[in-house]
Amino acid sequence: MNKIKYFDRLGDLELKLALETSGAVLIEGPKWCGKTSTALMASKSVIYMQNPDYSASYLEVANHQPSILLRGEVPRLIDEWQMAPVLWDAVRFEVDQRAELGQFILTGSAVPVDNSTAHTGTGRIARMRMRTMSLFESKESNGEISLSDLFEGRQIVENSMSSLKIEDIAYVICRGGWPSTLKLSENAALKNAFNYTEAVINYDVSEVDQVEKNPERVRHLMRSLARNIATIANYQTIKEDMEANDAVISDKSIASYINALKRIFVVEDVPAWMPSLRSKTAIRTSEKRHFVDPSIATAVMRIKPQALLNDFEYFGFLFESLCTRDVRVYAQSIDGDVFHYRDKNNLEADLIVRLRDGRWAAIEVKLGQKQIDEAAANLLKLKNIIDVEKMGEPSFLMVITGGQFAFKRPDGVWVVPIGCLRN
Repeated sequence: MNKIKYFDRLGDLELKLALETSGAVLIEGPKWCGKTSTALMASKSVIYMQNPDYSASYLEVANHQPSILLRGEVPRLIDEWQMAPVLWDAVRFEVDQRAELGQFILTGSAVPVDNSTAHTGTGRIARMRMRTMSLFESKESNGEISLSDLFEGRQIVENSMSSLKIEDIAYVICRGGWPSTLKLSENAALKNAFNYTEAVINYDVSEVDQVEKNPERVRHLMRSLARNIATIANYQTIKEDMEANDAVISDKSIASYINALKRIFVVEDVPAWMPSLRSKTAIRTSEKRHFVDPSIATAVMRIKPQALLNDFEYFGFLFESLCTRDVRVYAQSIDGDVFHYRDKNNLEADLIVRLRDGRWAAIEVKLGQKQIDEAAANLLKLKNIIDVEKMGEPSFLMVITGGQFAFKRPDGVWVVPIGCLRN
């Protein structure tokens, strides 16, 4: 089978390990993020369920004898399996029958309708999330500062230097981490994010659950999410924002539309971290609003890089969204999850990375250099209120910036440009 030109992804090793430990692997994530390309590199045969020449035949076969579609050299890739949800149960059953590992790879850019499969696949089908490319994967971060090294306490070379200028950061936010854009001209790359967002608004968000949605309401909702990006805006805030911009929508519709956007992996909010504290303090449980890629926000707002350079306040929110995407990619590759923290006293940390073994780190995101002192002070305050007997000491505290130099402050807080970070 011919292999396409490919950019290495951090998920490559995760997929390899999953195939070595499970009968099948599901790779899910937004369209155009590179799921199929990654799966192709590990597969030996493939069936494209969306191939217009054969999709009708595939669906007919799936309805009558789905096992036929599973025949082929393994690992066999079934691309966009959710078009025929019965394939999930067929794969699960076939894995049981063969009793061998690494048989199938499934890719999906939408969560199928509820109750469309008879079995969860637990124990047979491993799940793997893919997102758009991080700056390290797109070769725009030099990767000299590693999250893994910081967690392991390994020696870090200080004074690493990012080559990204503020204009570059504005551009990569608007371009996004879509693999297909990396070799395009600037104008073409920016157009790609716009085309993706228009497809979501006019087609994908309705296709996922077969419930027709008003494209203009979807557009207004996504614009409100974009205006409230990296905040804990609730449904009422979003509703009031939309109504202020002449868009009337009910709470029920907001919930329905956001759920549909989550099911196609366009919206990916950051959950709240609920640590044990030294004293009783109310912790905010609201999720932070984010798209899976910051370019979705700029595309729906029709913003280009120069506009960000003229509005540093909004630029800062989008920079946090960029860093959230990258840290999520990096954390996943080292078996970690990402949260945010905020309490009733408005003490917050933009990102909390928690590894599955319980180790954790707190991160603040600041585009400019003037806010670093305040950010570091907040991180140290957070450290002091955590019940370390239950939670353990933080592995590290970090301020991610849009600057050029990485260094460790005298108070122990790391300052790291996003252009130096990796997993």
